[in-house]
Amino acid sequence: MRCLIAALRSTDVTLNRVIYKADFWVRHAATVMNERQKTLLNKLLDGFEGKLTSSKWAKIAKCSKDTAIRDINDLIKKEVLKKEDAGGRSTNYELI
Repeated sequence: MRCLIAALRSTDVTLNRVIYKADFWVRHAATVMNERQKTLLNKLLDGFEGKLTSSKWAKIAKCSKDTAIRDINDLIKKEVLKKEDAGGRSTNYELI
């Protein structure tokens, strides 16, 4: 019984994540985004580990840090991402 309950809980977590991701893309279907932005947003939606910073964005997207900052600022303006409370060198971003 415990094994069945654990499997059902795991399935529930996975299903909730899939539904959240599908809902996110439905809500942002009309939002214009480049491929880098879509790729990184999918990583966030799939359970990105740790904090998202502009340096991590640049490394994952294989782009310059300036390009990463432009991508992030564009998504902030489009109300897809927001800055977390910590600022300065520890600035990181999360989905709204």
